Amino acid sequence: METTTLGDSGVIVSRLGLGLAALGRPAYINVGHDEDLEGHLSVALLREQAHSVLDAALAAGITYVDAARSYGKAEAFLAGWLADRHIDTGKVVAGSKWGYTYTADWAMDADAHEVKEHSRENLDRQVAESRSLLGKYLRLYQIHSATRESGVLDNREVLARLADLRDDGMLIGLTASGVGQADIIRQALGIERGGARVFASVQATWNLLEPSAGPALAEAHAAGVGVIIKEALANGRLTSRDPALAERLEQTAPGFSPDAVALAGALHRPWVDVVLSGAATVDQLASNVNAFAVPETAVAEVEGMAEDPAAYWTARSELAWT
Repeated sequence: METTTLGDSGVIVSRLGLGLAALGRPAYINVGHDEDLEGHLSVALLREQAHSVLDAALAAGITYVDAARSYGKAEAFLAGWLADRHIDTGKVVAGSKWGYTYTADWAMDADAHEVKEHSRENLDRQVAESRSLLGKYLRLYQIHSATRESGVLDNREVLARLADLRDDGMLIGLTASGVGQADIIRQALGIERGGARVFASVQATWNLLEPSAGPALAEAHAAGVGVIIKEALANGRLTSRDPALAERLEQTAPGFSPDAVALAGALHRPWVDVVLSGAATVDQLASNVNAFAVPETAVAEVEGMAEDPAAYWTARSELAWT
């Protein structure tokens, strides 16, 4: 597995990371998520599945794992796996996020699966919760979905607290979503406290259907900020579950699965440090890892798949929690 330094932080991470959004709770917006879990919806069975995927990830050389307070029991599952397998703190880098609270209480049909709150009080509460579970493995703590609407990047109390965490040795990052990703990324690059940049990394959606944040992410990389890509498979649309898109991807790189080609599209960007796999099964993870074998020339042939960003995000907002 290829490794790199996350920006200029000095922290070494695998270029493919494992995101736990689909493994910490029974419902998620990935296409076909209910099929992935095959009815394994109890806490005990989902913990077992999460641990199996984590085992496969470590065996493949994946050392960066990405969670969030709102991913149900993702942090707890990860903490239990780290303890059960006696993983050394130098072997796995954990990142997590604050800003959303999981509210579905393990129900599939909840009215709201998560609630957003970017307040100083919520930051204090959630960082304590994350630290209590992940301890020294927690190296990166990120604002979950910073947007203009939440006003989090203009909140002096939040920024001051994040700077304190930075000064205490925590890497601070943010994730961005929606059509305004590029603006948020650029705003974050200019935020300093105590004469130093607050944010060591940015995580954003980039995929072959929605590449609009690319120029801003390239600027972040050039400034020494780590770049993490989420939703490189467009929540399952860039997999075999969308036959039309899958056929186009398979034609450009015969012998490779659509997901591997789509992930390679992100991995081959020179400004990308880490691309997250959102695998919910061991087989999906194994297919994702094949992205490293996809030739860059094949990836170049799938350019031009981009959709209008507003249309893309509208479609994403309409995905069902299954």
